[in-house]
Amino acid sequence: MEFRSNWFNQVLLTGVDRRKATFVAGLVFGSLLSAVAQSTFPNIPADYLHEARNIPEYWVSSLDGVNRFLDEQIHAGVLTTIGTTAGGRPIRAVFYGRARQGKGTTTFSGSLGFGDVRAYTGPDYERKVYLGMAGVHGGEFEGIVGIVNLLSVLETGKDLRGKLWPGITAATTSLDRLILIPIMNPDGRARVPLRMEQHRGRDETIPEYFNTGGWPNGKIIGWPQCKQFIPLDFSKTQFPGGYPNDNGVNIQHDDFFGRMQPETESLMQLTARERPDLILNMHTGAVFPLMHRPFAEPLLTPVFDELFRRVHTQLTAEGLQASKDPAKEGNPRRVDAMAPYNLDTALNLNSGALAVVIESPSHAASTAERGGQALLWTPDDLVNIQLICHQEAMKYLAEAGGRSRWAVTKTSR
Repeated sequence: MEFRSNWFNQVLLTGVDRRKATFVAGLVFGSLLSAVAQSTFPNIPADYLHEARNIPEYWVSSLDGVNRFLDEQIHAGVLTTIGTTAGGRPIRAVFYGRARQGKGTTTFSGSLGFGDVRAYTGPDYERKVYLGMAGVHGGEFEGIVGIVNLLSVLETGKDLRGKLWPGITAATTSLDRLILIPIMNPDGRARVPLRMEQHRGRDETIPEYFNTGGWPNGKIIGWPQCKQFIPLDFSKTQFPGGYPNDNGVNIQHDDFFGRMQPETESLMQLTARERPDLILNMHTGAVFPLMHRPFAEPLLTPVFDELFRRVHTQLTAEGLQASKDPAKEGNPRRVDAMAPYNLDTALNLNSGALAVVIESPSHAASTAERGGQALLWTPDDLVNIQLICHQEAMKYLAEAGGRSRWAVTKTSR
């Protein structure tokens, strides 16, 4: 399957003129975002609203910036609105390849009881389907930037820095379907008024404020305390953060067996229809990039272990883990404890996919150290982390096959 295109080489501005235009436009747009935030949430501390200087062109993270990229630069893929948020905003996804054809003869649960998931997946069970998404939490920019740069690779062979990713390009030739959702929670992303925060050293106050929110006295709501209030009453906050949608619900912890939020419902309908094999749910919040073990079917444990090993081994090879020891960093026993029941559990039970969270370091603060020395994550590092994770996950799916080859058993009842 070939996704590459030459359209990206056609530009109206080049060289210094293009950089100047982008810089000026960014200053204007950043000022507009801050002004809107101050009018809606007037008590946000003024110092919190200062953007980073010289934001790289490849750092496309705002809702408007992502929508502009999708409208102008998607040609090989099919751009589709898969749903509407609680606040009335479109949820947009890009599709490559051909969807599974036909349906199975039973439910996913029924297929597990029967002992063969192919009865659910249907006649196209051998097709390999990959789904990547970001922006479930609107204050976490790294995954959004990663999906946008991944889309650039799929469209042109290069990310927005002009860097080739032959591993991604090769992996896509062995995949049948790719679905990428840059911002799963547009309400939350629209609420956070910055494209890129200033780096504050080890101080995580501002990124945590914009992500989890702040109480009327300015105290950060914080993690995991923010999960105590779902839905969150915005009137009781100084700023509600980017976690929730406009109904105040953090969809990573939605009421999955009750009345789901429209964002979650759209995602469940999409995954039931597409029946993906593997889902990467990209978040921010780790000291070093880390894949979390999901609360999912025990039969998928060895699949997760191998996925973890491959992703973290490659991150180590690229100098993006705490040590240079691939055996240590790639050992899935590092994450023996399962994550709590959350969106990834629900996605697994909804469609059989192995859905995993990968947490990225933040561009705005870092407590990472290596060899006793403080480590500063650059924007380039963070984009590389994102694309390596997607690359290795795609390669694993391409080589190991999907659900039709994972955990096929006739012993369940």
